[in-house]
Amino acid sequence: MEAKRATVRDLRRRNRSTLLSTLFFEGPLSRYELGQRTGLSAATVSNVVGEMVEDRLVVEAGLVESDGGRPRVLLRVNPGYGNVIGVDVGETGVKMELFDLSMTRLAAVDRPLPPPQPDPGLVGPLIAAGLEELLGQASVAEGDVLGVGIGVPGTVEQGDTVRVHAQAIGWDGIALAELVRACGVSAPLFVENGAKTQGQAEMWFGAGRGARHAVIALIGSGVGATVIADGTTYRGSTSSAGEWGHTTLVFGGRLCRCGARGCLEAYVGAEGVLDRFRKARGGRAVPRSDEQSQLDFLLASADRSATAAAVVEETVGFLGAGIANLVNLFNPERIVLGGWAGLALGTRLLPEIRRATAAHALRHAYEQTSIELCQLGPDAVAVGAATLPVEALLNLGSDPREPRSARRPAVAPVT
Repeated sequence: MEAKRATVRDLRRRNRSTLLSTLFFEGPLSRYELGQRTGLSAATVSNVVGEMVEDRLVVEAGLVESDGGRPRVLLRVNPGYGNVIGVDVGETGVKMELFDLSMTRLAAVDRPLPPPQPDPGLVGPLIAAGLEELLGQASVAEGDVLGVGIGVPGTVEQGDTVRVHAQAIGWDGIALAELVRACGVSAPLFVENGAKTQGQAEMWFGAGRGARHAVIALIGSGVGATVIADGTTYRGSTSSAGEWGHTTLVFGGRLCRCGARGCLEAYVGAEGVLDRFRKARGGRAVPRSDEQSQLDFLLASADRSATAAAVVEETVGFLGAGIANLVNLFNPERIVLGGWAGLALGTRLLPEIRRATAAHALRHAYEQTSIELCQLGPDAVAVGAATLPVEALLNLGSDPREPRSARRPAVAPVT
């Protein structure tokens, strides 16, 4: 098949995308530094940056001394150009956060959802109400929102109608974006698996930054992962790659929420860990009112209770075996452990988790891998969701709200 020839407009968009992305991740930079880092000519940098300054996408950010000449003007992406919202739809609640384009958090809202299988019909109104509250907190107009990113459990089927398949919580082909739109939200919507949004956040701003081959693991009520191969998120043929929690750890083992037996999630996901603790206590309920505080109780009890200590030790062993599978299968240079339950376990037990991983992994592959904690904390999924509209802005080099026909045409020379 003959390759499609790039048009002048395509080249112009690519140059805008390259320069805008460089400023976003590495700025502030001078025009000279932009040329050095991108390989674009001085004329191209000057013309394209001039357009972006005119569009208010880029603003001046002070001066830097040059060698013998006039001081150079530093440039940065304009934080006030627009706002983005990240939504973390979890299995027990919805977290929403509003950011400017420097990814400074301006407002946050948390709302509970009834477990264990939240009704998707509740999520659309909850997001719409939360969005209104966020805008009110930060005194931001809805027209200033470039987009709303939504991180969800399960597999996200991208297409004309985006559908969420979250078998473990009973969601089968849920058109979540349509449910949100029906509640009056007009901003562009971006829906993605929550483990993948966490992975993007950690790769952009956190513990994954600088790695080309990494796995970002999310452990909460359930378990998932983002696989980064040569700097790119590996998605598989239908975007369901990364369902680490539903790899089989024990043949014929514990029943998982997905309906299969022996899944990793049934052993290291918070719901599975707490269920094992209840059974070890002879069926007595775990004190505290929610999963997070119950897991904290279990971990704290391990210092004085042989039963709790045995459950925690076993959980570390299961988790180490699961991480070793990632080491052996993907040969990453870095594994990042995140999610609220992953952080609770890792903060207390990271050396033990590393030893358990080493015991199950191939020695040479393990020696090339570091195991670290997520740096963005429990907000990582929401932060990553907010990067989805930012990613669209950077890829387009222009406002994702604009129709294609309204975007600035390519009229200046390109390199």
